[in-house]
Amino acid sequence: MSLRYDLHAHSTMSDGSLSPTELVEHALQQQVNVLALTDHDTTDGVAEALLAADVVGVNVVPGVEVSVTWNRRTIHVVGLNVDPENAELQQGLAGLRDFRDRRAEEIGRRLEKAGITGAHQAARKYAGGASIGRVHFARFLIEQGHAADMRTVFKHFLVKNKPGHVSGKWASLEQALGWIHRAGGQAVIAHPARYRLSATQLRRLIGEFMECGGEGLEVVSGGHSRNDCFAMAMHAQRSALLASCGSDYHGPENPWIELGRVEPFPPGCTPIWKSPRWRLYDSAQGGYPLQSNLERWPRG
Repeated sequence: MSLRYDLHAHSTMSDGSLSPTELVEHALQQQVNVLALTDHDTTDGVAEALLAADVVGVNVVPGVEVSVTWNRRTIHVVGLNVDPENAELQQGLAGLRDFRDRRAEEIGRRLEKAGITGAHQAARKYAGGASIGRVHFARFLIEQGHAADMRTVFKHFLVKNKPGHVSGKWASLEQALGWIHRAGGQAVIAHPARYRLSATQLRRLIGEFMECGGEGLEVVSGGHSRNDCFAMAMHAQRSALLASCGSDYHGPENPWIELGRVEPFPPGCTPIWKSPRWRLYDSAQGGYPLQSNLERWPRG
């Protein structure tokens, strides 16, 4: 029997709307066999997700989505099968979360200047103790009637040259991949078609990513069209990168993206789970103690 994989999903530990436990339970409902929890710049939900997985029988892959600044753009790199207890990874992620907090304060100030009051306080409430992301501001703006949906919010408020835009100052590719690798993980460029890079720019990104030891490309993403998937498959094959897939699910309020609902890989792709370094949490065998992550995901 073939397994259904979704290797990119978010919980309330970053900007998702389901708790780690609820996300795992939803994965079961969606017949997802292997789920990676990849919250933005944090692994705080992994332990809860693993415990829930042991109850319901879903295989959970500890992951993270690291924010990167490359060529003055924000790029996301997914780390799969990372050891959440790795000190260097946690130190790096903590620095990114500190910047997220400072950015949130500045977004609030800029929206206030544009006549929208109370945005930072409301975003903090939506975050519920997690780092504040742009999605938390978007929920407030929708609630207040400034936009009808997430796409409209980002288009009119939170992107470059709009009132609530604040440029990111994130990790470098070298830093991000160093943290992932020293935590025993595999690095994947997340939703590459979303960045609207030219073919030359994407080849350059992939080249620098591979120079830093990057292994995978998210060929199939909830934000990719079918044509995007085929284009990214060609890039992966030309560069001998492993192919990953993920919905980039954030919650039921975004019905156009559903957990586990991803296109099949185009022909010629080598799935990342076929890599010799891939490890799988096996709930059917009783799981494993959380303190033995290093045995399941040894440092590479």
